[in-house]
Amino acid sequence: MDKFRPESFLPLTPVAFEILLALADGERHGYSILQEVERRSAGAVSLHAGTLYRALARLLESELIEELNESPDPSSADERRRYYRLTTRGIAVARAEVARLEGQLVAARTRRLLKAVRP
Repeated sequence: MDKFRPESFLPLTPVAFEILLALADGERHGYSILQEVERRSAGAVSLHAGTLYRALARLLESELIEELNESPDPSSADERRRYYRLTTRGIAVARAEVARLEGQLVAARTRRLLKAVRP
């Protein structure tokens, strides 16, 4: 029986969480991950290549992501690019982190540190 518990990876570092979020929509290569993080954060988060690739190595080692053997789109393949995707474990950990952060937001709203969201 697998004793994997997503919570054992929490809390994720902000960089790791950003990478998992960027990969939630599907496979991406490193530069595409950088672009997605910057786009989604409206420039507030800007990853540097060294930071990205160290984080990718840790996520690979933890089996939260995996490297693809080939480009998801062979027509635009570039042998220099490495493509990554979330593993089942990575999805579970990302979901656990979202739940943890959601709990923190609820606590912040309860203590009036954050305005309640209105429908």
